[in-house]
Amino acid sequence: MMKRTIKFLLLALPAAAMFSCKPSLKVSSDYDRSANFSAYRTFSLYYLISNKNVSELNETRIWNSIRTEMLRRGYKENDQNPDIVVNAVSVVKNKKYVSATTTAYGYGGAYRPYGFWAGGAGMATGTTTFQKNNYKEGSLVIDVIDFKTNRLVWQGTGSAEFERFPKDPDEVITNAVTKILAEFPQGR
Repeated sequence: MMKRTIKFLLLALPAAAMFSCKPSLKVSSDYDRSANFSAYRTFSLYYLISNKNVSELNETRIWNSIRTEMLRRGYKENDQNPDIVVNAVSVVKNKKYVSATTTAYGYGGAYRPYGFWAGGAGMATGTTTFQKNNYKEGSLVIDVIDFKTNRLVWQGTGSAEFERFPKDPDEVITNAVTKILAEFPQGR
């Protein structure tokens, strides 16, 4: 029994570590509280707007994921006279993070609680090193517009930081769209 438990832990720990390294998607949404979401039955997709950092392949993945999620939620696609239009905007930005590490040690100093008697001013020594880290921040904004009034009725945003593009973009994009649209009021 003990050998089986140890074997399970040896197999489970690398899997847990792998899943914990995935970028964390932060999702937020807002909506028009006066909109009647129960009246919406059909949808149409609008054009994805990107800042040229998103490939055509990923644009297609985003559209397919949005379409699949809307159909799964019971909406019917209608390009002629939809109740709502779904638009998506993607943005990828290069970002930098600076961190500092200090290795100071010693006693005393003019601003220390022990006063000068504990070692005198300027006795603390050490070094400070700075490290710059480059990463990317990707955001996907999904807008839902009432087709008849041409009014924005819902907006969901998902943002994540990552160092390199994912190995399986289909899975990452599908999961992101699903999490963002999970906040869309069902109303039906």
